[in-house]
Amino acid sequence: MIDPGAASALLRSFHDPADGQALKSLELIGMLLDHSPAPFSRDQFTPGHITGSGLVLSLDRVRILIVHHHRLDRWLLPGGHVEPADLSLAEAAAREVLEETGVRVAGGHLAGADVHGIPGNGREPYHLHHDLLFHFYAESETIQVSEESRAVAWCSPAEFDRYAIPDNVRRAWGRLTYN
Repeated sequence: MIDPGAASALLRSFHDPADGQALKSLELIGMLLDHSPAPFSRDQFTPGHITGSGLVLSLDRVRILIVHHHRLDRWLLPGGHVEPADLSLAEAAAREVLEETGVRVAGGHLAGADVHGIPGNGREPYHLHHDLLFHFYAESETIQVSEESRAVAWCSPAEFDRYAIPDNVRRAWGRLTYN
């Protein structure tokens, strides 16, 4: 089980005053940690729950790993819900990357945050994912498609528009390549 205090300390480790969107998301995630009895529970829909995604750099460090999400029908970073057995948020994101793509990763520092809406699907109402984005390095480039995805790909920055890579991912990529 993840300690909310450790998660709050993790949020304070992020620093990029130029990324107002990530800072606003981190503020909302901090409020969720401070005021929710179950911030990591996928069954908490109001105001949502914390998730983790992986910004995975390829072996050559010039491409990122993306998945074409089956239900949402768009290209996203691999990631998802925290499980009770996860010991850290980075571990949760790394587990999700492996489950969704077959890629083992190393590293795991906070690279960004994004609070975004998830449409209802009959089992779950519309809710928010308070997503923390972790930077990882791929240990291999062999990929596999999970049942949650239609496809998995390695994407270069020149292809960001083609795959409609979200702005928060582009900003996180910029931090990784220019810092």
